[in-house]
Amino acid sequence: MTRLARHYVPEQPQHVILQGLTGPAFLDEGDYLYFLACLADAARVADLAVHAWVLMPDAIQLLVTPSYESSVAMAMQAVGRRYVETFNRRHGRRGTVWRGTYCATVIEPDRYFLLASQVIDHAPVRNRLVAEPGTYPWSSYTHHIGLRVDSFIKDHPLYRALGNTPAERYQAYRDLVAQSLDELEVDKLIQSTLKGWVLGSAAYCEWAAQTANRRLMPLLLRDRTPKVRPARVLERVD
Repeated sequence: MTRLARHYVPEQPQHVILQGLTGPAFLDEGDYLYFLACLADAARVADLAVHAWVLMPDAIQLLVTPSYESSVAMAMQAVGRRYVETFNRRHGRRGTVWRGTYCATVIEPDRYFLLASQVIDHAPVRNRLVAEPGTYPWSSYTHHIGLRVDSFIKDHPLYRALGNTPAERYQAYRDLVAQSLDELEVDKLIQSTLKGWVLGSAAYCEWAAQTANRRLMPLLLRDRTPKVRPARVLERVD
């Protein structure tokens, strides 16, 4: 099946997933630190605002807002190429680290931005790497609760709206991540990202379609109903 062109809607955030090929994409602390350095450099060059991130042994998730149509592609290509070269050299390996290219989707901010950030920062717990998100060093969670400053993160207005002061925002975000996730909403987010379909209300999708470079949603089942041929009437012959 031909891969759909990745769409872009001005000033709208995107959820990004990059999956490892077979073995771990990170083997030691140096790998994680180097990937973050690559991400910071690539985001700056591509003018890509990074809002949330998580690096897990077999997958990466990002929440970003591109400044122009190719921002995400430029950043991900630069990170992937630079990181793989150094990863292979450090560990005496050859070949790629990633399972194909990245997957991404535009999401409706008011409805899904904070959910996506929550999913990303809670991913190490969901994947049973740690018991608490604050004990995992390779995500943006500790930045969002004020225990660390990730200099390459640009806080989104919806995150800043969680409180009037940094302390209020940190506590509000801590409370948010502590809440139980709606599994149906999480699955919608992940599947939309993997398939490249925009995620939002019908009104949002209709609005986004005005500026996107392709169809944003799968065809409705009723639009795909095959035409039924009238049955032939056979005359009985006595």
